[in-house]
Amino acid sequence: MSAIPSTTRTWCLYAGGLLVTLLPLAVLSGDLFWVNILIYTYLFAGLAVAWNIIGGFGGQFSLGHGVFFAVGAYMTARLYLGWEISPWLGMIPGALLCATIGPLVFWPTFRLKGSFFAIATLAFNEVGLVMANYLHTVTGGPRGLQIPFKAGLGNMIFADQCIWALIMFGFMALCVAITIVLMRSRLGYYLLAVREDEEAAHAAGIDVTRVKLRDTALSAALASIGGSLFAMYIRTIDPPTLFSLADIGVKFALIALIGGIGTIIGPVLGAFLIIPAESYLRAVMGGGLPGLHLVVMGGVMLLAALFMRRGVAGALDALWRRRSRSAS
Repeated sequence: MSAIPSTTRTWCLYAGGLLVTLLPLAVLSGDLFWVNILIYTYLFAGLAVAWNIIGGFGGQFSLGHGVFFAVGAYMTARLYLGWEISPWLGMIPGALLCATIGPLVFWPTFRLKGSFFAIATLAFNEVGLVMANYLHTVTGGPRGLQIPFKAGLGNMIFADQCIWALIMFGFMALCVAITIVLMRSRLGYYLLAVREDEEAAHAAGIDVTRVKLRDTALSAALASIGGSLFAMYIRTIDPPTLFSLADIGVKFALIALIGGIGTIIGPVLGAFLIIPAESYLRAVMGGGLPGLHLVVMGGVMLLAALFMRRGVAGALDALWRRRSRSAS
């Protein structure tokens, strides 16, 4: 029997796995193109992990998480531009707001299942887009908000892209750590029970609505933090960018699905497959035939959905089990 407790051993495995993802940064730190790709990879890995809390472990396929992402971005940018509040502090009100409004807005849809729930949350995203275009005093309207370049730690603006890569890595690690803690808690077990059989969970005495509300609040808050980081990194935000289904809302879900929905490390694997491949294909194919990279990525995702229904994490787990059985 190992002297290391099972929980400690698990934490060590996840920590080691996340540290491995820093190796590309060490190798490619001098290439700004690839550092930028790593920044987006870490960011979307964290966002996919946040989405996976509600979509994977909760079984609620949300397409409305772009709203929480946008609220975090706008809140942080507006507080910084209007009152010079440091983004490190400005992201907190956005996260708290999303943790509050997320459950309230999603609550009427909790009785819906499968595609009906997804469509309802998609409508939530479209309402957010319309509101962002009309709330000029908050969002800047269709023109959006521009954040001036004033490098400094307090401003969360850096000339060195590697610093941003480390910040995004920290966000990804935070999302993974919170998910591990959640799934080892009583709420995590309740969440799995509700996902597998809602009626049976209710019969067992689990408050299904409360579980879903807490699940949504946590997922929304993490998505908001991701939006805050995104806003300060690109420094130009507008409704078409923040509410884009292809580039924001749906991408969270696709990354988790490809990597392995309902697993802790699956969304991270999905991000490291999809984001670099998509960025490289856009750079290579975008000039000659715009949109061709989307066709290629769509084909890859279709094949993955057909032949790896449990995602990359599920395929690797099956391979490991097969090798273990053959070795024994």
